Amino acid sequence: MPRYGKPILAAVLTAALTLTGTITHSGAAAAAESNGGVRVMPLGDSITEGTQVPGGYRIGLWQRLSGAGYRVDFVGTQFNGPAALGDHDHQGHPGWRIDQIDANITRWLATAGPRTVLLHIGTNDILQNYNVASAPSRLSTLIDHITAAAPAADVFVATLIPLASAGQEAAARTFNSALPGIVQSKANSGKRVHLVDMHAALTTADLIDGIHPTAGGYDKMAAVWYAALRSVPGTIGTPGGTPTGGALAGAGSGRCLDVPGSNTTNGTQPVIWDCNGAANQRWTVSGQALQSLGKCLDSPTNATAGVKAQLWDCSGAANQRWNLNANGTISNVASGLCLDVKGNATAAGSLVQLWTCTGAANQIWTGR
Repeated sequence: MPRYGKPILAAVLTAALTLTGTITHSGAAAAAESNGGVRVMPLGDSITEGTQVPGGYRIGLWQRLSGAGYRVDFVGTQFNGPAALGDHDHQGHPGWRIDQIDANITRWLATAGPRTVLLHIGTNDILQNYNVASAPSRLSTLIDHITAAAPAADVFVATLIPLASAGQEAAARTFNSALPGIVQSKANSGKRVHLVDMHAALTTADLIDGIHPTAGGYDKMAAVWYAALRSVPGTIGTPGGTPTGGALAGAGSGRCLDVPGSNTTNGTQPVIWDCNGAANQRWTVSGQALQSLGKCLDSPTNATAGVKAQLWDCSGAANQRWNLNANGTISNVASGLCLDVKGNATAAGSLVQLWTCTGAANQIWTGR
């Protein structure tokens, strides 16, 4: 994730899409979900609310956080998402522009008291063609109001995700190009503001209606938010325990690290596959070892970039010890190489290898 400093509805939608198994309402009832954890406010418009896929990126983000042992309390006056979402609170408002969020932000922050704010806003300024040229300035003012009202909070400012309309996408890119300078200026003045490149994580193929992400697209957003949060200590606290028996999902593909055919023969090369919760996709962290089906993830002796990752009898040697890095990469202690999906592939069955660490999406892994 690029870091600077201390590193969005062709028509306005006025109501959230409600699906079977979805909880949707606002108000004080959401407070019952508070778990006393680190307070995180998902802030923005329908993409934060989860239009088309109720809960949106918050589903995948919550799963990653809870799976890794982080105790986080989503906060906000809005409340929706599937019953399986552990915390439905948020501050996402379908159809709202930057100025509308700004008109309410001080009150919301005073009520919720977030430690961390996840801001993705500006899409409706473009879709409504609302003084687009001055939208970056409005965003800068909004950030100032957030940092003034919650000076101890870390604010993660995301670039807008892609839009299918060529003209609107061009406007989004122009808007996005102003964000690094804005965020840098805040950081230079001592504000706890960080840039998150969300635009780069999705393509128009990840959109269900040209504006809102598909379930897979929202999950890609979740992976980016998760990596960003982990990169800034304190923003989500510390894990309450080491995750065991969980899946590792690739940010680039949304698929899980998988032992093909549950084959435990020494030398078996892992692949990525559709996440299904089976035993051959569950990985236990034991010290620095990553284990599945009683075998250890292993880097071949004297490994160089392009060599396969493999399963092997556990030995405790350095080539079976892995660093779970703050940016979401997993690097081998002996070789220094990172767990990588070969050729940036995303298809089920794509091979997992070792490669020079770049921090690219095909090297980012998140717990589920």
